[in-house]
Amino acid sequence: MAIYDNLEVFKATYDLLLFVFQFTPNVKRDYRYTLAEKVKDNIIELCLCIYRANAAKDRVPDIRQARERLVTVKLMCRMLTDLKQISVRQFAVVCTHTESISKQLQAWQKYSERQRSDSGSAAAGTRSRSSKATSAALASVVPPAATD
Repeated sequence: MAIYDNLEVFKATYDLLLFVFQFTPNVKRDYRYTLAEKVKDNIIELCLCIYRANAAKDRVPDIRQARERLVTVKLMCRMLTDLKQISVRQFAVVCTHTESISKQLQAWQKYSERQRSDSGSAAAGTRSRSSKATSAALASVVPPAATD
């Protein structure tokens, strides 16, 4: 398990959080304490999802939740753009960050799902081999049923 703050996906998410904190003071008060706060809260929760996924044995649920948070962040930032609270250039930077994070999370999720299915099939393969061996051992011990 890597240290979570050394993960590239965590670094990219943290950079997005810093960027959002830089533009929120310029957002009107009506939106700053509602929409902009929710954006920051969701990015912080995204960081926590990445931390939990890194520490968990089954990472997929936390990665899925992180991807959902990321979509929420992008949607809210788009609303801020449409409401003329952030510039199109700032929204483009947010989109660049979210795309990078999304690609990393998607790759991590695919890797984790593949790892989960490989470990599951390996365990199932071991069970099927042992059950075949048990069946063969029983067949050699138990005589076949007599037919009349």
